Amino acid sequence: MRKSGPRTPAIMEAQPTVPGPPPGYGQHWYHNPSQQPVDVQPPDGYPPPGLLQPAPEAAPAAPKRKRGRPAGTQQKKSEGAGTKRAKTGKSKGKQEKITDSFKTVKRKIDRFNGTSEAELLTKTLPDILTYGLDIVIIGINPGLMAAYKGHHYPGPGNHFWKCLFLSGLIDVPLNHMDDGSLPEKYGIGFTNMVERTTPGSKDLKSKEIREGGKILLQKLQKYKPRIAVFNGKCIYEIFSKEVFGVKVKKMEFGQQPHQIPDGETVVYVMPSSSARCAQFPRAQDKVHYYIKLKELRNHLKGIKSAPEVSEVEYSFDLHKAQADAKKMAIKEEKHDPGYDAAYGGPVENSADTNGQCNFATAEPAATSNSEFNADSTFCQVPDGQWMTQSFTDQIPSINN
Repeated sequence: MRKSGPRTPAIMEAQPTVPGPPPGYGQHWYHNPSQQPVDVQPPDGYPPPGLLQPAPEAAPAAPKRKRGRPAGTQQKKSEGAGTKRAKTGKSKGKQEKITDSFKTVKRKIDRFNGTSEAELLTKTLPDILTYGLDIVIIGINPGLMAAYKGHHYPGPGNHFWKCLFLSGLIDVPLNHMDDGSLPEKYGIGFTNMVERTTPGSKDLKSKEIREGGKILLQKLQKYKPRIAVFNGKCIYEIFSKEVFGVKVKKMEFGQQPHQIPDGETVVYVMPSSSARCAQFPRAQDKVHYYIKLKELRNHLKGIKSAPEVSEVEYSFDLHKAQADAKKMAIKEEKHDPGYDAAYGGPVENSADTNGQCNFATAEPAATSNSEFNADSTFCQVPDGQWMTQSFTDQIPSINN
């Protein structure tokens, strides 16, 4: 076993000692029945026995806390997050003020220069109708902007005036301020099915639209235009059911099969000129129906317009094309004197041909070849006979 060496004594620092109480100090103090102080004084730095307090009892150890949210604060599934936030907001008044300050306030735009919507709803848009019109444009009812401006289709996003010019129905660009001049210049008038002004067509009642259809029929029978144009298919569907008694199932834009009773007015339906039309969102998508309207007007007035573009049906036949190519090749082919000589027909300038196939060459050196001179049998064809030997056999071999 390994023996350990002598241990060195530990060096202890000197600690100051406090002198204890004299003998019998505590015993005399606690057993004195009169509880009177005695002459014995405690040493310096030592409190009297009465001031000594017993050591507090050790507190029981706290149970070990589990991980996660405490059971009392867990939120039930039935209570949403909004309920908890609402309770928190009630308990703290400042939270409500912060929430209210973050609310976005929609900015109001003065579209009508101080005129309220209530005032515009009381206004109406007058019709522009007269006798002998070619076209009458029929809308559903005036909007707020039309009632404010007092003109038809004044909206900046409406495609009516743009399509009218692009189709050629008018020869110069116009806008809503010129609607009163259209009957005299171009024979175009304006009216609506319902006279009441609303923010949108959805604000109309079905009873108003049905009654408006009857009033519209009376206007068309009075002025008798050539074409009654419905600006939107929804208007015509209601009008057709009310006037003609026909519920349109699959309606197509353009001329309709029915005419206005007691007259010769033709019914024409085109897409709505509003920019909200989802089927035709752009102006160039609607111009086609304005062009067809112009063609229908010219047809009813007996105006024949020269067709700018003619449609041609083209079909390709390969065999016919090959036959035509052969004919063209034969026509363009130059006359070969040896061709008639081979068939035994009359030969012109026989002294030049002499029954031989003469090939013109630009190089004079080629004629000096002994194998291609006049005495050679190459390409010699008897008169009145065709070559029985193939052309490849007639080619002489050239040996250097």
